[in-house]
Amino acid sequence: MNDAKIINDPVFGFIKIPRGLLYDVVQHPLMQRLNRINQLGLASVVYPGARHTRFQHSLGAFHLMSEAILSLQQKGIFIFDSEAEAVEAAILMHDIGHGPFSHVLENTIIKGISHEDISLLMMEQINSDFGDKLNLAISIFKDEYPNKIFHQLISSQLDMDRLDYLRRDSFFTGVTEGNIGSARIIKMLNVVDDRLVVDHKGIYSIENYLTTRRLMYWQVYLHKTAVANEKILVNMLTRAKDLTRLGISVFASPSLMYFLKNDVDAQWFNNHDEALRMYEELDDSDIWSAMKAWKHHDDKILSTLATDMLDRRIFKVEVHDEPVSPERIDQLQELIAQQMGIDKADAHYMMSVDTIQKDMYNTEDDSIGILYKDGTVKDIAEASELLNVQLLSKKIRKYYLCYQRF
Repeated sequence: MNDAKIINDPVFGFIKIPRGLLYDVVQHPLMQRLNRINQLGLASVVYPGARHTRFQHSLGAFHLMSEAILSLQQKGIFIFDSEAEAVEAAILMHDIGHGPFSHVLENTIIKGISHEDISLLMMEQINSDFGDKLNLAISIFKDEYPNKIFHQLISSQLDMDRLDYLRRDSFFTGVTEGNIGSARIIKMLNVVDDRLVVDHKGIYSIENYLTTRRLMYWQVYLHKTAVANEKILVNMLTRAKDLTRLGISVFASPSLMYFLKNDVDAQWFNNHDEALRMYEELDDSDIWSAMKAWKHHDDKILSTLATDMLDRRIFKVEVHDEPVSPERIDQLQELIAQQMGIDKADAHYMMSVDTIQKDMYNTEDDSIGILYKDGTVKDIAEASELLNVQLLSKKIRKYYLCYQRF
């Protein structure tokens, strides 16, 4: 009998999933749901190839985790089979709580509960389906396991999550500068005092990785056109929710309607067993099918926003170095109200003012230890001759003003 399932991945080639617990996790309906959720949300308005799913990313992160475990074992670091399996199961499930369109839902139809919190609720559910076989995986995910390197492999500056998404997102967007040397970084991993470090020989790969991450953020994840399209989606869902609350009928699947009708936050999840079940039913298709109906809605604001999304009529974007003045916002609202024949009080649905900040290197969070032959460990900021840490840790703040085109 074959002891592994093989999947052909466009980024890493063949990925082996051992039969047993790990294969069962992959086959679980909550993992399969990730096939219906795009990894990059709305980035495909800029990069049409960016259509890969959260499921593909989870498999890629799992593959890198298997490689990292093997690499550490080859360096004589002792890892129990049960620990290896648990950390691999945890990385498979790390994104399981994501909703449609990545982070868009977190602050629109759901508030005050992150996808990490929901991931944990779903993991507990799968664990219960599997007769508590995932206890160790969950304890690693929550950083409660005494050996800290396993949690670091899932969530840290050098985690397998980042190593996969940078490689994968670069591959599917065609932004070739994002192609980091993940294989070399993994080969260079080591452990000192319960902490993941990188052998000195891998320093150039780490420099490249930190620079690449910065580039991918501004060129892909925070691309102004993708940001503007996301604002249309946020405003459209907010409008649909507001209309529903006013008793105006809008089309939605039962699971989407649940979140339009109710104010769902962390407390709501705790007090309503059906909330998680409804959330698990949601994927990208709920939003797209609602949008196609909303395009023909009598409400001018909802129908305009839905048409914008479906026909790629993206909000106009201005990026400023200084906050946008209240006068400018007021003028815009006046203009939008006039052009659309709507109340000025409702014009805010047709625009968005946002501050986007990305710290590319934070000396507290981003410290990556570089291990020298004599056993000393230096922070990458100190060890690198190339990285200008002053420049990298400079906080970049941009003010985005997005609004309906006429």
